[in-house]
Amino acid sequence: MASAAYTEAWLPGPAATQFYTRTYLPPAGTAPRAVVVAVHGFAEHIGRYAHFHPRVAARGIAVFAFDQRGFGLTGLDTTGKRSRDSAYGKTSWREQMGDVAWALGHAGTAFAGVPVFLYGHSMGGAEVLGFAMQGDKYKAAVDSLSGVIATSPLIRQTTPAPKALKWVGGKLSVIMPNMLIPAEVKAEQLSHDAEVNAAYLKDPLVKQSGSLKGINDMLNHGEALLKEGVSRWPKTLPFIIIHGTEDKVTDFKASQIFHDKVTATTKKISLYQGGYHELHNEPDGVKEKLADEIVSFIEEHANIGSAQAEAPPAPEQVIEEPKPAEPEDLITTEERTGAAGAGATKAKM
Repeated sequence: MASAAYTEAWLPGPAATQFYTRTYLPPAGTAPRAVVVAVHGFAEHIGRYAHFHPRVAARGIAVFAFDQRGFGLTGLDTTGKRSRDSAYGKTSWREQMGDVAWALGHAGTAFAGVPVFLYGHSMGGAEVLGFAMQGDKYKAAVDSLSGVIATSPLIRQTTPAPKALKWVGGKLSVIMPNMLIPAEVKAEQLSHDAEVNAAYLKDPLVKQSGSLKGINDMLNHGEALLKEGVSRWPKTLPFIIIHGTEDKVTDFKASQIFHDKVTATTKKISLYQGGYHELHNEPDGVKEKLADEIVSFIEEHANIGSAQAEAPPAPEQVIEEPKPAEPEDLITTEERTGAAGAGATKAKM
């Protein structure tokens, strides 16, 4: 089935799981200059990006998006298309890494010869950062990437769950991994757009819960990125993190720490002053600026390949724009070559 904006398909993935997918193509007659594999956040689905992915595709960049294992139609379809073993919330970090590798493989085949980028939001943001640090297991997939983009990544919650509660949850996740527990996300904390927030609460594919295993893995592996993950980042793989400074779901300070610790040749962090969790849903031109920044990053790195790996590192450059008075404007800090300093999710992610 297709629409003017995208083509949808059910595709077989790891463990014989059927995934609901959408592919957004550039305008007719325009060959894709790159392809982005998009990974959504916790308890949501790719349908919530139907207004945003076309903004990227309109600029000549194809987008391949899939409802993650345990979420969206992949976990909740009632028409007989989802896998028999699929269920809402039934997922794990290990499976998510395999699913990302599968999605990259599909995109690389479907759009052979064009640069491939990996983009994730919230929980998906932590996944794409974590995937790049998987080492030998997914080396070929990581080596195929021209860049990684993370928005509001769930490295750490803005208000972390109590350690005792996380400890108990971790123990129970071993015994009852697929048991669902409440995981409320306050809609008013998602964006400044009241209409979008209201639609979130009415969305039948959005659930205010998650599995013990899924939530435990999501929180623990996100925090692990700061501890041991940063040392495994491929030095020549560019990345950008984009985060709102008023995000009450995921901690923008954790994103800053991650950025500062990773010794990538090319890295960038953009902090959107006053921005909430879902920057792609923020009004007053913010989502348009976000699309512009993502496209600019892709255009800058679309031709980076093995030649970059042999090139000498560029001199360090720090660019800061004056802090704007209006909350919807941006503060952007770009840093190249080397790490500098130390700077930091309730669960949507």
